[in-house]
Amino acid sequence: MSDILSRLSPPPGSRTKRKRVGRGPGSGLGKTSGKGGKGQTARAGRKPGRGFEGGQMPVQRRLPKRGFTNPFRKDIVSVNVGRLDVFEAGAVVDPEALIARGLIRRVGDGVKILGKGDLKKKLKIRAHFISAGAREKIEKAGGSYEEIMQRR
Repeated sequence: MSDILSRLSPPPGSRTKRKRVGRGPGSGLGKTSGKGGKGQTARAGRKPGRGFEGGQMPVQRRLPKRGFTNPFRKDIVSVNVGRLDVFEAGAVVDPEALIARGLIRRVGDGVKILGKGDLKKKLKIRAHFISAGAREKIEKAGGSYEEIMQRR
């Protein structure tokens, strides 16, 4: 048993020697300590930031800026009247029901019913907004519309 234990050695690559830099030319890491030449990249601390071009005007500042993002934009999700035929007659169609049926993914800042398509069923529709054409088609089919107050 002791014969085998005396021949044990760690697996290759598991025990590496510490890198001692700046200890003369014989070490292989003397003079510049493995950092190459002089300059910005040989210095300690942070490297230059992303997009830094050595002091040259960066590309994101050289190119012209276009457009404008309105911070007060409302995210209104729209559904056409013709798509509401998936509901059974007499059903209450509100944003939660539209999400459950997969007609919309999110409510956003409100749901608007638009007038494209035809409605053949009597539905009670609850939404934040409605177009005049959609209201006309809903009432023609015998349904009703109720406005949901806007969330603030």
